Order: sequence, then C-alpha cells, then structure tokens
Amino acid sequence: MERFNLTRMSWSVVTSTSSFFVLLAIVFVPTQAFAQYTKKTVVAYRGASESAPEHTLEAYRLAIEQGADFVGQDLQITKDGVLVCLHDLTLERTTNVEEIFPDRYREVSRAGGTERQWFVYDFKLEEIKQLDAGSWFHERFAGALIPTWREAIQAIRGKAGLFPEIKTPEVYGLHGFDMERLVLTELERNDLDQPGADPRTPVVIQAFSAESLQKMALELKVALPLVMLLGERNSQWVSPAGLQQVKEFARGISPEKNFLMANPAIVEWAHNADLTVTPYLFQSSAVGKGFLNLRVEMAYYLYTLDVDALLTNSPDQFPSYSPSSIR
Repeated sequence: MERFNLTRMSWSVVTSTSSFFVLLAIVFVPTQAFAQYTKKTVVAYRGASESAPEHTLEAYRLAIEQGADFVGQDLQITKDGVLVCLHDLTLERTTNVEEIFPDRYREVSRAGGTERQWFVYDFKLEEIKQLDAGSWFHERFAGALIPTWREAIQAIRGKAGLFPEIKTPEVYGLHGFDMERLVLTELERNDLDQPGADPRTPVVIQAFSAESLQKMALELKVALPLVMLLGERNSQWVSPAGLQQVKEFARGISPEKNFLMANPAIVEWAHNADLTVTPYLFQSSAVGKGFLNLRVEMAYYLYTLDVDALLTNSPDQFPSYSPSSIR
C-alpha cells in the first residue's frame, strides 16, 4: 500500500431536509491512495451524462471540460464484432432504431407479456452508425452517434483516463464473442495494454462478473488495474474474507453507493486488502436522502467514508478541497 501526503481539510456542513438534519464531519488526517489513484478521483460515468446524451463523443468531451480524471465507457459488441459504447444491451432506449429498422426486433418474454427489443449484437456497425443517439436527450444533440470504443479512445486519449466496463460478457459468449479478448486486443492496438504505457491516459477495467475479471487477470494476464462492481446481486463477496479473495484477481471494488452506505465497513475491509473503493452512482437527479446537494453527498463519501474515487454523471460537481465548493 502506498501512502501519499495529501491532507484533508477540517470542515463540517449541516444539511437539512424536510425531515431531518445530517451532520457531515471531516477530520484533518492523511488520506491514502492505492493502485490506480494518486488522489481523490472523479470518474465520469457515461461521460457528463446529466448534461449530454450518454455515451456520445459530446458527453465524453464535456466530461473532460468539466474536469473528469477518467471517462467511463460501457462496452457492447456489434454483429460484426466491433466494440461500441452503449449502456444497454438494446438500442431502443437511446436511439431511433425503431424508426430506422422497425422490423429488426426480437420479441422477449416478460411478466405479463412480450416486449420488442433491438439488440446490439443483431446489427452491424454500419447499421448502428445510421442511428440518432442524441435526439432522445435533447433536440440540440440531434445526429449524435454511438461511438466505437476506438473512437472514444481517440477522443479521450491524452486528456483523461479510460474506465471501460465489460458488460454482460456471458451474453456475448452465447453469440460467439470473447469480449475480454476483444477489449485486450483493442488496448494492444492502441498501445494502452500496460500500466503507464501512456501516463496521460491511464486505463482501469471494471465488471460485475468475477469470472470475467478472473479470466482477464489469470488467463489473459492483463496487467492493468481491474475493478469489481458490487451490489446486492453479488453481495457474497462482501466480507473481509470475500474481499481478500477479490484481491486475487482485482485491484479495487466499485460498490453501489446505497449498498455502501448501509455497509460502511466495506471501505475498511477493502483498504485492509489493498483494494481501492470507487462507489457509484452519484447524480444530481438522485441525491441521497439527507444531503443538501450532490457536492455534499460526494464529499461525505470521499472524506468521511474515505472512498478513493467516485463514479458520477456530473463531474463538474466533484468537491474540491475548498470549503466554499462544498456549500
């Protein structure tokens, strides 16, 4: 574990809601940095996605302008094997796919009936590039496109780090894709597969799947920091012993923020295992109960719970060390 001489300010903020008061107290003690971080770090989730359509180059560029240390990409795979940046397995929520390709859906059984869904893996890249990925957010973003991961790397490189998430690799495995190897191949193609290869563009890879992370660490020998996303769905890993096991194939954890709030000892357990802690998701549209605003909420996690970094879709709200920025 490497310790740095960064210090935390001493401050307290009282926030109010209609129901109660919350006192946030931060003490003046050394802070720690592990593995991929050298300071309290902000990761822009899907780019600056509260201000621009998620997973577009517009959102990524805005995140960099807003001071993001890392920009996060969710990765999906097209029918012709190209990694693209999209949160969902399907295209209908954030594009006009239903208008452009009205008959290219699959009927998926749901409780009480069926739904039509347009899956990424049913479309070639040239087809996906015909879709409008911006109008759903606001008309001023009409015509924004789904970027390939290569395009995202090119747009972000030298300005911020990359924080890709391997999404549902088990689903893509059923369709003949080795997602982990595709990710590594793209990193190799861009000379970003080794720590420090480009000091201006650090890379951290995250996933919910322990099997995926184990494959990357143990089979593919990925040397980059790997982070395991945690929540109720895989809470079996959340214990001192479980996190010691996570350490065998990852360098950090990313717990859901409310899950962490209910189990704050996770931070100590993780740090005892030399794992970073990067909770998600902090957004101004869903500030936690009892917090005055997003800055105060993020400050509480950073300096009271002592997490190492945050995933947020509002990187411009990341608190600095100035008391005036957390009011």
